[in-house]
Amino acid sequence: MLGDWLVKRWEFPSFHRSGQADVSDGMVGGERVGLVKPRTYMNRSGRALRPLLSSSDFDPATQLLVMVDDFALPIGAFRVRARGSAGGHNGLQSIETAVGSPEYGRLRIGVGPLPDDTTDPADFVLEQMTEDELDTIGKLLPALQDTVECWINEGIETTMNRYNRRGQQSD
Repeated sequence: MLGDWLVKRWEFPSFHRSGQADVSDGMVGGERVGLVKPRTYMNRSGRALRPLLSSSDFDPATQLLVMVDDFALPIGAFRVRARGSAGGHNGLQSIETAVGSPEYGRLRIGVGPLPDDTTDPADFVLEQMTEDELDTIGKLLPALQDTVECWINEGIETTMNRYNRRGQQSD
């Protein structure tokens, strides 16, 4: 959802298939930016990064921001991190394996909490969102865009300091 929003807002070309991902790219604030949406199963998301990782000029610690849903955060909240564990998220584990390090940025977007009766978290995150959930995420998209643009233009530390406020919720 966020990737599609950014493509429209930044007036990038539509996503097109490239290898194991849908990609689009363009300029944001004088910086070349690529958006990659894996076409793999979530637990194989790292495969979509192979073309980037094969470039000696690509530094995941400063040039990779993974945008991911997170049921450990309440819907409408988000957190930016420069590094960390996959936290049980199979997509992040695949990316960490592909990168060879937990040193890459991540934007965790809340879709939780996980219902008490859920036995498999995958069932929860693969369910259709309710109208209210879609509305909450929709209202959050401008703030998420600002966050990504801050990361592009000012780096991860500034972005974390600016956007990781306690109790952060959408209006």
